Amino acid sequence: MEIVRDERGGATVLRDGHPQSYVDLDDPELLVFEYVEHLALVLRALRPDPAPLAVTHVGGAGMTLARWVHRTHPGSPQIVLEPDAALTELVRRELPLPRGHRIRVRPQTGQEGIGGLRDGSADVVVVDAFDEGRVPGALAGGSFAAELARVLAPEGLVLVNGADLPGLRWVARLGATLRQSLPHVGQLVLREVATGKRYGNVVLVASARPLDDVTLTREAARATFPTRWRPSAEVARSERGVQPFGETGVPSPPPPDSGPLRLR
Repeated sequence: MEIVRDERGGATVLRDGHPQSYVDLDDPELLVFEYVEHLALVLRALRPDPAPLAVTHVGGAGMTLARWVHRTHPGSPQIVLEPDAALTELVRRELPLPRGHRIRVRPQTGQEGIGGLRDGSADVVVVDAFDEGRVPGALAGGSFAAELARVLAPEGLVLVNGADLPGLRWVARLGATLRQSLPHVGQLVLREVATGKRYGNVVLVASARPLDDVTLTREAARATFPTRWRPSAEVARSERGVQPFGETGVPSPPPPDSGPLRLR
């Protein structure tokens, strides 16, 4: 693992040779990875009030989104589940967290950490965890989806960063799995990924309550890269006949060597 700094003052956190986070200490609202911008876009659209949010992050790396939440929702109590203690130590040393934060980092896997949370204790759960460029199968299965639903507040949101090949078959199965526990599941996706032009990330948004499709569609149109919001009803129609994962899922497809992240 390493931290690579660039000429504009930011730093990229690398793990397993894959970029995990981009952090600008002076501007935590600068989000250069397209999927991190998408995660923030959902929160900006659906939680515009700057009041504190109880957020749990499965996967930490540089804690870019946690820093963004701290800036946009001051005072938010946040839990970051990051099993790689050496990575967390490196980030804390080289990219220290802001003063006054309420971010607690726990050296636990997503399954361990989520399993230890109280029922209904999280306003938002963000699952953004990769191992050698792939979402671990344990974070895609039915048992983990049920645990996410258990810890979520009644009006809460689950945001999952997935990644898939053209056709998005793995993402479809993940969506069908989440829908078993949280009936409303939409997708925020780059247009070129949605149309099957390349491998890429898809942010799935799951909730027990209907999602605000009008606001999400409007915010998607303002994204840095051409982005589309796929409402839950549309996604559900596309998932007809799709087999959800079992209690334990399967890892997402490995990224192709020529599939770099899109940056601002």
